[in-house]
Amino acid sequence: MTLEMLDKAVRRVPDFPKPGILFYDITGVLVNPEALKFTFEKMIEIYKDSKIDAVAAVESRGFIFGAPLAEALGVPLVLIRKKGKLPGDTYECSYSLEYGTATVEVHKADVKKGQKFVVVDDLIATGGTLAAAKNLIEQGGGEVTDFFGVIGLPDLNYEKVLAPCKVTTLLNYAGE
Repeated sequence: MTLEMLDKAVRRVPDFPKPGILFYDITGVLVNPEALKFTFEKMIEIYKDSKIDAVAAVESRGFIFGAPLAEALGVPLVLIRKKGKLPGDTYECSYSLEYGTATVEVHKADVKKGQKFVVVDDLIATGGTLAAAKNLIEQGGGEVTDFFGVIGLPDLNYEKVLAPCKVTTLLNYAGE
C-alpha cells in the first residue's frame, strides 16, 4: 500500500452537501481493510517516538483513528464529543460553523494539567472544530502539540487557525 493507493480509496462525492462542494468521503478507506491498516501504521510511525501523553479524538470519525493510535502509544484516549453526549462535569467550547454554531465538550477528569496531546480527526478543513478541541484541553491545563488528520484541505487555511501547533495529514487536497 502507498499514499497513492490510499488516495484512490477516498471517495469523491461532487455537490455534497450542497452544489459546488466536492466532498472527500473517508468511508472508502474504512471499507478497505488494507487502506485502513496502512493509515493506522502511518499514524503510529509518525508518533511512535513522540512525547505525547494522550490522544484526543474528535467525534465521531476521529474516534476510529484515535483509538488505535492511543493503544499503540500506550496512552489514554480522550473523547471530544458534541454537547450533551457526556455525563458529569465537562469543559465546553462553542465555535462558528458556516451556518450557526456548535459546541464540543470533554470530561474534566480526562484532561490532566501538563499533559501533552495530539488531537486526531479524519479530515481537517477550516480547523474550527480542532481549535475548539484545543481550547477544551487548555481549559484543563493540558497542551496540544500536534493535530493529525487523514485528509487535509489546506486551501481552507487551517494551518493559520491551528498555529503554532504542528499539523500533520496523510493526504492533502487543494483546489479540487
